[in-house]
Amino acid sequence: MRIAVTGSIATDHLMTFPGSFGEQLIAEQLDRVSLSFLVDDLQIRRGGCAANIAFGMGCLGLTPILVGAVGSDFADYRSWLERHGVDCDSVHVSENHHTARFLCTTDEHHNQIASFYTGAMAEARLIELRPVSDRVGGLDLVLISPNDPDAMLRHTDECRQRGIPFAADPSQQLARMADEQIRDLVDGAAYLFSNDYEKGLIEQKTGWSDAEILDRVGVRVTTLGPKGAVIDRAGEPSIQVAPAPEMGKADPTGVGDAFRAGFLSGLAWDLSLERCGQLGNLTATHVLERVGGQEYELGQKAFIERFGAAYGAGAAEEIAGLVHCHHA
Repeated sequence: MRIAVTGSIATDHLMTFPGSFGEQLIAEQLDRVSLSFLVDDLQIRRGGCAANIAFGMGCLGLTPILVGAVGSDFADYRSWLERHGVDCDSVHVSENHHTARFLCTTDEHHNQIASFYTGAMAEARLIELRPVSDRVGGLDLVLISPNDPDAMLRHTDECRQRGIPFAADPSQQLARMADEQIRDLVDGAAYLFSNDYEKGLIEQKTGWSDAEILDRVGVRVTTLGPKGAVIDRAGEPSIQVAPAPEMGKADPTGVGDAFRAGFLSGLAWDLSLERCGQLGNLTATHVLERVGGQEYELGQKAFIERFGAAYGAGAAEEIAGLVHCHHA
């Protein structure tokens, strides 16, 4: 499968607050919050939803096509992604803006408060998918992950017009976009990704029930944090995907992106939906164990062994000839 991953490409500024956000909030004064958190740590990492997803797919041995907008400061980042198997030839470089910035503070309970500076990402709305498709000989699936809202709507509309299957992943833009825009992003998607909180928000903003959404999308994939994931299709029983055991928790930033990377890789290999979810869970676990969305390494032997320990020897045997991690 030729999979294009559209969305944000950014630099992450990740900070740690050694307390609880909830303990700093006064219930009677939530309409006029004024808070400043003294953080213990600052780490600057490569990020952005689309870049994180493409990086994970590249680490598993695929060549995803990254589609997004960046600034002229992208050269080092481009080199890093290309070394990890990502096709960056369809990335738009702005002449006027810096690459986007994500600023996120995480408390001791892994709650997060974040801000996102758009920067060059605003120019993603200028990107046409047809030249991308022509360059690589056609597209089998386009993931539309959080990005400039106009770009997300444009990519979705172009996929419909050109008959290209698309996967909807509105997540971080749910709070910003209007109800009708969310309906436009979701309706007709081959796959719909969200976490369990976003699932309810999608239903609230679209005005569609879970059953109505399942009538409008092919597959609905909902991540459940430490409980794994659930995969739903209209008229079919839910597929519950158990989590992959972790070796520790460092930072949740980029975990959802890594899940999508694993899931999409499974689709590219024509695996069952359950196996796709399992690949997503184990890839996500690697991110949780590090600070930053692209700071993990996937070792071929270790990945297959961990997959087998989590999901059984038969499952590990099924993916062993497909996964091609960069490290032994």
